[in-house]
Amino acid sequence: MKKLLSFIFSGVLLINLAYAEIPQAERQALEDLYQSTNGKQWIRKWDLNETADQWYGIKVFGDHVVEINLTRNNLMGPLPESIQQLTRLRTLNLTFNSITGEIPEGITELTSLRILRLEMNKIDGELPEEIGNMKQLIVLSAFNNFITGSIPASIGNLTRLRELNLSSNKLKGNIPSTLGACIQLEILGFFDNNLNGSIPPSIGQLVQLEELVLSNNRISGEIPIEIADLHNLKVLQIQNNRFNSLDKLKFLDTKDMLAIDFDRKGYELDLKDLMLPNKGRMADTKFEDDDNDN
Repeated sequence: MKKLLSFIFSGVLLINLAYAEIPQAERQALEDLYQSTNGKQWIRKWDLNETADQWYGIKVFGDHVVEINLTRNNLMGPLPESIQQLTRLRTLNLTFNSITGEIPEGITELTSLRILRLEMNKIDGELPEEIGNMKQLIVLSAFNNFITGSIPASIGNLTRLRELNLSSNKLKGNIPSTLGACIQLEILGFFDNNLNGSIPPSIGQLVQLEELVLSNNRISGEIPIEIADLHNLKVLQIQNNRFNSLDKLKFLDTKDMLAIDFDRKGYELDLKDLMLPNKGRMADTKFEDDDNDN
């Protein structure tokens, strides 16, 4: 009997150790993700009998999940609210899938997150109002979805952002003036939405900006003179909007620009001085963490 009890105890201990590599709340969040997005139909499936560090696309460091990369893996369905339990997560890449539903409010609890890539899915609903809580974000990319509502003013709290791409959604309202606080931005894309109002003068504070893509919206008014302060700009695309005038573009330094595209109607400058081959596109840029402490 003692031997039997010892064997049973040892077996239970081994099972417990097998699941002890990450906290139970994090493991449950991953299992919820698997179930909610139809894991049995994934291209690279998980064996839920294995430890989480053996699952495809999962990186564990210091007994915590720090990265989820399930791009092009046939995820179908909504993201679970329990994703907020992955408090040490630094990278979440779910691009090129068929994820539906809204971005969970709880995702804003992931205050260690650096990279958030949700592009090329079927996500709808509005951006969480508290997205500004994610102050470590370097990349926020969710283009080609069905996201509605306005861009939260709290996005100005994301002062470490270098890429913000919300193109090809159904966003409306103004470009928030608070965006000017994101002074490390290099790529800014709001192409193909329903944004209106005018370009805020605070955009001139984005002195690191290399790509500014605002085309195919309903933006109106005057282009702010401050846009001439964007000396690092290489791609400017603002066509198919409702600007009153493009006179302020005469102050742009275009000698190092790769592409510039705008509505020509009513523009009196010599286009030969400004038009360049349309080589520009939103860059597929990879931003690494500034530190390597993960």
